[in-house]
Amino acid sequence: MTNRDVLLAAYDAQLRCAVPGVLPAGIRYDVQGSVLRISGRHRGFVETTRDVGVTGAALDALIAEHRDFFAARSEGVEWKTRGHDLPADLTERLLAAGFAPEERETVVVAETGRLNAEPVLPVGVTIRQVGTRADFERIAALQTEVWDEDHAWLATELETSVCDTPDDVLVFVAEAGGQIVSSCRLELTPGTDFAGLWGGSTLSEWRGRGIYRALVAHRARLAQDRGVRYLQVDASAASEPILLRLGFQAITTTTPYVWTPAALN
Repeated sequence: MTNRDVLLAAYDAQLRCAVPGVLPAGIRYDVQGSVLRISGRHRGFVETTRDVGVTGAALDALIAEHRDFFAARSEGVEWKTRGHDLPADLTERLLAAGFAPEERETVVVAETGRLNAEPVLPVGVTIRQVGTRADFERIAALQTEVWDEDHAWLATELETSVCDTPDDVLVFVAEAGGQIVSSCRLELTPGTDFAGLWGGSTLSEWRGRGIYRALVAHRARLAQDRGVRYLQVDASAASEPILLRLGFQAITTTTPYVWTPAALN
């Protein structure tokens, strides 16, 4: 296995604050020093380099600046943190600024050529790449059911991403008898060694049958065919053990800190 420090260094250098060469319509990336701010999506997003570069009152002011940018737009915002970020009190200061933590996940990375996954599906289940509005709406309905919160916005985000960056955002579903039982994405990051596995969601009654593993294997093979060296996943507590068994390595943790305008609470 690749040394964890090597993987973490590549992850920090290549993925954090990375700006795509082609942006979906309506999406804006603003890089300000150590901070990347993304607007125009369902929820705003703030990303930083490993070391934000300021401390104390200056860090408080930086956090407030970006929070207030989205407040003026009446939008919520996610500030993505990692367990090895600096300064060490970043998350405390996010809390003080009104941000709330969501579920912590583990960042896992694997070399595509070393993964031992095989795309073995249950009888009657097939994988299909999708690209139509109708399928994106079905995926949004699946996610709404799986996560018990409204994901209707997802159909438009998927449609925009696939239409504007079709070579970099690939969306897949697993189907049984015409029903979508699971969905996921493969997102490539041109100019880096990485691609990300995102959005994996499976109906509760279909879990434990190897569908998630098969979708990982399917995307890993496609990524390897495209010359991608590393796959990265923000793994939930449920998916982390599966991914580790497949050959992924844990390199850090990630916790989203979210600020929501009072009007949206």
